[in-house]
Amino acid sequence: MFNKLDFITDKYKELSRKVADPAVISDQSTWQKHMKEMSEIEDIVKVYEIYKKTRNELSDTKELLAMDDDEEMKELAKEEVKELEDVIVKTEEELKILLLPKDPNDDKNVILEIRAGTGGEEAALFGNDLLRLYLRYAERHRWKAEIIEINDTGIGGIKEAVVMIRGKGAYSRLKFESGVHRVQRVPETESSGRVHTSAATVAVLPEVDDVEIEINSNDIKVDVYRSSGNGGQCVNTTDSAVRMTHLPTGIVVTCQDEKSQIQNREKALRVLKARLYDQKVQEQNAKISADRKSQVGSGDRSERIRTYNFPQGRITDHRIGMTVYKLESFLDGDIDDVVDALITADQAAKMKEFG
Repeated sequence: MFNKLDFITDKYKELSRKVADPAVISDQSTWQKHMKEMSEIEDIVKVYEIYKKTRNELSDTKELLAMDDDEEMKELAKEEVKELEDVIVKTEEELKILLLPKDPNDDKNVILEIRAGTGGEEAALFGNDLLRLYLRYAERHRWKAEIIEINDTGIGGIKEAVVMIRGKGAYSRLKFESGVHRVQRVPETESSGRVHTSAATVAVLPEVDDVEIEINSNDIKVDVYRSSGNGGQCVNTTDSAVRMTHLPTGIVVTCQDEKSQIQNREKALRVLKARLYDQKVQEQNAKISADRKSQVGSGDRSERIRTYNFPQGRITDHRIGMTVYKLESFLDGDIDDVVDALITADQAAKMKEFG
């Protein structure tokens, strides 16, 4: 591990020299490339510097402890040794995590899809609750959230919603939300007060670059139609809504939130590329043996990942066995406690896998 850390430190120093070179500065493309490389390893270099400095301090303190005959000074030195050893253990663990293979999609924007599952109208209402949860979560992190497509039921529920979320670290924090979300509560329409169980599925897809997914234009069928709107709204009277069908896979994407057909085409194409990329990743994951796949980050769309129990006011994440009793604030986007626990569990699984 330390040979690798020394190599990364040397690389960082070399990049630092390059970005200060006037010849490189004048070439913005090369300069930005080097700056990006530096930012990717900067945290590792900083933590490693703390580690080395602490090791040196520990060595010096132990020497003083061996030489000093003053009992009071010895006690102080022993306390300092304990504190420095704690810092070393902590930074070693941090370095191990920082050296884990990075998910190449972590810094990407997100296309988040919510679909009502079993449970009829109650599932659609829960789907709307999840939509609000993620919109509020994006707001808390100052990410930009934009609804691309929504199919509502007219009485407060949604059958399907597609949201683009842009912001630093969006995919890294939202990727564990993929799967089946289950709700247990008494529906407003239930006169007998019985608890019903419904479900909605969430898919979190990274927005992909053109170089990652190529689509043959002959494989796409595009239909345009007049966008619909709710009563009282200004409904666009031109054929601006777009339905895009990928013929080889049968994947269908619709977009009607923009007044311009061109803009709706562009958004629909971004969603289509994300779905095709996700399909490709899912196929690759299926080929990986179960014992090599991360328990937390498998992204299995059919996996029941979380239960929202309204009578008890609790949320349980089944992947890590974590239960929190803050249903109201959780549905208001306060989900970082669970997200952090999922990230930690995923890191632990990877450390075990690669260690």
